[in-house]
Amino acid sequence: MAKITKKRQTLRFKRAMVALKIALAQEKQETKEMLHIYRRYTQGQATKEELHTANEQFLDILKGLGLGVFAVLPFAPITIPLVVKLGQWVGVDVLPSSFNINKSIKELDQQVAKEEKEKQNKD
Repeated sequence: MAKITKKRQTLRFKRAMVALKIALAQEKQETKEMLHIYRRYTQGQATKEELHTANEQFLDILKGLGLGVFAVLPFAPITIPLVVKLGQWVGVDVLPSSFNINKSIKELDQQVAKEEKEKQNKD
C-alpha cells in the first residue's frame, strides 16, 4: 500500500513539474515576443493589435513579480495558494496567463514519459 502511495505522489509531482516547465517555457516565449514588439514600436513599425498583445504580456510579468513578493515571505507554501484562492474568490486573476493552462492528465503523462525516455537516452 505504501509503495502505491509513493508512486502516486511521485507521478503527481512529475505532472506538476511538467506543467510548470510548460508554463515557464510559454511565458519565456511570450516575453521575447513582447520585447520584439516594443522594439518595433519604438521604430514605429508595430500595429495596435500587436501593442495590445505586448501590454497584456507586460501585465502578466507584473503579476508574476507580485507573486514573487509572496515567495520570499515566511510560510510561502501557505500564503501563495491562499492569495490565488482569495483572488479567484474576489474575481481577480492573480496568476499569469501561461499558468492558467488546463492540460489534461493524459497530456502531462505523455510529456513525463517523453522526458523520462530522453533522460534514459542521455545516460
